Amino acid sequence: MQGALPQAQLDALGLLSTCTVANAIETFGVRLRNTGFTNASVRCVFPAFPPIVGYAATARIRNSLPPMQGHAYVVRTDWWSELLTIPAPRVVVLEDADPNPGLGSFVGEVHASILHALGCVAVVTNGAVRDLHAVEPTGFQMFSGNVTVSHAYAHVFEFGGPVEVGGLKISPGDILHGDLHGVLVIPPEIADKVPGAAQKLIEREQRIIAFCQSPEFSLDRLRELFKA
Repeated sequence: MQGALPQAQLDALGLLSTCTVANAIETFGVRLRNTGFTNASVRCVFPAFPPIVGYAATARIRNSLPPMQGHAYVVRTDWWSELLTIPAPRVVVLEDADPNPGLGSFVGEVHASILHALGCVAVVTNGAVRDLHAVEPTGFQMFSGNVTVSHAYAHVFEFGGPVEVGGLKISPGDILHGDLHGVLVIPPEIADKVPGAAQKLIEREQRIIAFCQSPEFSLDRLRELFKA
């Protein structure tokens, strides 16, 4: 796990949309352009919330069958201590390992409150969440595969290792950025350079948009602008 970024860099990343961050990462050529982000199976629950940035704290859960010990998630609390080994702000990433993920919800009103108190800003899961009206006022963001009414037998059976959610492989400590468009991993070796690259892209895009909205617009001049 890489060292934590300075707060100023986290704040700068938090001002950017996930789409802009994705565009900026592409300019460094450090990974293929079709990797590093969640697919459409994971959706943002509260699209009006601002972007979130944080370090991944990972766990794997099951819902459809009872745990080996106890009958509810509150029986096993050792993974909460594992959360605190990850720098804040934290993003909890839960891989629902059931054959059909999303039968039950691990994170609802109660667990969202617990995670929020532990310095977590969001949960990302291929499974389900619930209690949306109760969670929304807290500002705790949720990304999930679906919404459900019950927690069923939701329980943690493994934590602190690599997981896969929405086609995205995530390891503990990965830098995550998310908003209404989805979630991506920011490569640590370029994380401090992403805001600067993003600003250059924003300025270029704004010049194109402004020209498209101006009375001087023409196709020939648009082509010239792209070439420039």
